[in-house]
Amino acid sequence: MALPKSMRYLAAATLCICIYLSTQLLHTSDTAIELPTTKLPTTKLGEWTHDPQLDPSGEPVGTLRRVDGDNYAPDNADSARINATILSLVRNEELEDMLQSMRDLERTWNHKFNYPWTFFNDVPFTEEFKKRTQAATKAQVRYELIPAEHWAIPSWINRDLYQESVNLLLEQKVQYMEKQSYHQMCRWNSGMFSEHPALRHVQYYWRVEPNVHFFCDVDYDVFRWMQDHNKTYGFNINIYDSAESVATLWPETKKFIDDHPDYVHPNNAREWLEDGKRRPENHQKAHGYSTCHFWSNFEIADLSFWRSKAYRDYFDHLDRAGGFFYERWGDAPVHSVALGLFEDKSKIHWFRDIGYQHIPFFNCPNNPKCSGCVKGQFTDGANWLKSEDCRPLWFKYVGMD
Repeated sequence: MALPKSMRYLAAATLCICIYLSTQLLHTSDTAIELPTTKLPTTKLGEWTHDPQLDPSGEPVGTLRRVDGDNYAPDNADSARINATILSLVRNEELEDMLQSMRDLERTWNHKFNYPWTFFNDVPFTEEFKKRTQAATKAQVRYELIPAEHWAIPSWINRDLYQESVNLLLEQKVQYMEKQSYHQMCRWNSGMFSEHPALRHVQYYWRVEPNVHFFCDVDYDVFRWMQDHNKTYGFNINIYDSAESVATLWPETKKFIDDHPDYVHPNNAREWLEDGKRRPENHQKAHGYSTCHFWSNFEIADLSFWRSKAYRDYFDHLDRAGGFFYERWGDAPVHSVALGLFEDKSKIHWFRDIGYQHIPFFNCPNNPKCSGCVKGQFTDGANWLKSEDCRPLWFKYVGMD
């Protein structure tokens, strides 16, 4: 049976792009990035001369909500907790890795504040998973099933073209390209999770993945801090992406903003998204996108942004373009591009005081409240200023909030 004309056009265009990608030389830069000379501190990244929660005299900076009496007790009906949750997409077989993450975050932060954990899975959680995760926290725990229609491959995806794209991009060494569930996960984390009924009345979330580490004692309510300081998004690690995995993301984005120029915020971070001087090979292969992105395995965010008309329209445009399957668009670059264009960049915050690791990268502050990591470390077995670190570009164009 012949494909419709529109689908033939889509197939031809996508295959042309893939053929173009296959002709590009694969190479990565071993050269360290030079620090920008503007808007950067005199200390190294990850270091400071005093606790960022305090001013130089030792007084609290702004409003910091800390535990006072039983105001964050898990059974306090009038708790100071706000409408927020810790959120994890996790499989039953990742139980031990999830418990590792829970132990670290509970020890360093949540045992003081007792925010609920919300776990999502595309299949029902086992009783063992529920029993052991509930035992790892005093807080409420919720177990949610992803609706089949949120997880399924959309009907407009051409399965033959999808498989052909998988084969071509595997030749380009695009990691996880052959894993269908990885594509489904990226799409769900990009645009479907915020629509889940369990989050309908939730405003803020902290995303935590299995097998991550937290190193620093954090004694203030980060959700209240986001609310009090009118922040939309908090990140920890900011790196370059695989250009081959997002080759057409920026062209599709430009099409969208050409049709919706009013969605672009006047105080945006577009320069961060388009600067190709330090990674010209990425910039070329990604057709004008620097590939800088917030590593979304850590994100503390206001769900209102993902539910905004600008973001819903943008996600729908990308979803119809098919790049979650024909390429390997991740939720990290999709979230980052949207934030960089549609949000006031002053509402995006670097949580430098939260020590964190997701293999192979670290954020390890030079702070007496941190232990278990090497201060200033960026990646295992390498100098912290290796070329994957995109924070210097963020600081150059946005500053060091």
